[in-house]
Amino acid sequence: MKHAVMLAGCAFLAGVAGISATFVADQDPAVEVVAAGKGVSMLIGQGGNVGVLQGPEGVLVVDSQFDRMVPGILAAIAGLQKDGEVKWLVNTHYHGDHVGGNVRLGAGATRMAHAKVRERMATAQGNRPAADPAALPMLTWESGVMMHLNGQRVEMMHVGPAHTDGDTIVIFHDAGVVHMGDTFFNGMFPFVDLDSGGSVAGALEVLRQALSEMPPTWKIIPGHGPLATAKDMQKTITMIDKTLAIVRERVDGGMSNAEVVAAGLPEEWVSWSWQFISTERWLETLARECGAK
Repeated sequence: MKHAVMLAGCAFLAGVAGISATFVADQDPAVEVVAAGKGVSMLIGQGGNVGVLQGPEGVLVVDSQFDRMVPGILAAIAGLQKDGEVKWLVNTHYHGDHVGGNVRLGAGATRMAHAKVRERMATAQGNRPAADPAALPMLTWESGVMMHLNGQRVEMMHVGPAHTDGDTIVIFHDAGVVHMGDTFFNGMFPFVDLDSGGSVAGALEVLRQALSEMPPTWKIIPGHGPLATAKDMQKTITMIDKTLAIVRERVDGGMSNAEVVAAGLPEEWVSWSWQFISTERWLETLARECGAK
């Protein structure tokens, strides 16, 4: 992993990842507010989970879901803090379900992300065109930055390669909360974007280091899934570790990608399959990571 995780001190756009159109509902879903820690909330809507830090100096938001979700997100923020102005918007990575609302949600804010996020958003990525310049991060980092805001230390830290090559986790030190972005999918097979510099082994290492360095009482905002605890993260670590070992053994034994997928996984991992990352797609990712043809 390029940088250590210093914790002690879904929907993707169809052109990005080929997700089924059925994942995008005909009507905008409601935005649910979940308390995570002192001054920090998690917003669940459509796309990646949003983090919110409220306080007298203004509101910091982590990720923006889709443009259609911005009114619901703003309404949820207003419910947390009357007249709360979004002054800072952090993107954990460049996928559309985490930056799609940047133009409206970040219109009056300082937009921030890892340098790779701006680089990928500013250029066409596969079938996805370059983003509107008004959506691009204005402040970028290579390793990270610490902010002192609303009486709290808020640390943005680059980790990985993991989900992509530009992942940032956001650490709310005084609240005891960390937003992991899509380096952590809670209770489901993760999406590791190998075509965007991601790495299964790197994602596993990020989770291990995060778990080893954060206090066990901290709350964890995953990129997708419910608000989590250290026990939830350990379950994901165990799943990735064991399924990766299974596939590595198969590939080392001469199995092709198709044969790895056809062999399936033990019954204990069936419940981790979901609409976007089925068992078959997770096995394809693992097989590719291990060099299967």
